[in-house]
Amino acid sequence: MAEQANWYVVHTYSGYENKVAQDLMTMVENRRIQDLICDVKVPTETVVEEVFDKRGNKTGEKEVQHKLYPGYVFVKMVMNDNTWYIVRNTRGCTGFVGPASKPEPLTEAEVAKMGVENVVTDLSVEYKVGDTVEITAGPMEGSVGTVEEIDIPARKVRVKITMFGRELPAELELHQVKLF
Repeated sequence: MAEQANWYVVHTYSGYENKVAQDLMTMVENRRIQDLICDVKVPTETVVEEVFDKRGNKTGEKEVQHKLYPGYVFVKMVMNDNTWYIVRNTRGCTGFVGPASKPEPLTEAEVAKMGVENVVTDLSVEYKVGDTVEITAGPMEGSVGTVEEIDIPARKVRVKITMFGRELPAELELHQVKLF
């Protein structure tokens, strides 16, 4: 009988989050245990930061990925002795989060609140591939482009923008675009 996979939080050395996630996924593929360790995530957010030159003058903006929970990796897995051992003995991992290092699964409310797993509800957009749209947020706000691809599960849209005489692709969140 198959057990239910739950999300667990794993504590890592600072700066090792991506390495631990990558090593775990490699071990899962090599041992063919995708049914036991289903997913590994390091939640991030995209932040627009201002860029300054040596004199302190603003020269532009750039998008940077920031970890939402530095020092932690989220693992969706079926907890048993084998999976516990694999995760616990991954280089860079210091243990599970829970009382006395006993792994405690996240509740559904915690998973939703922390943004670990994107639950796609009936999500619809007013535009389709080929439509002309205006970008409403981000560094390209106010630009107009053509929709090339819509990825509802990932909540992304790819728009082709003409800038400086060249066509440039831009990948945006669904809410950052509106029909022009």
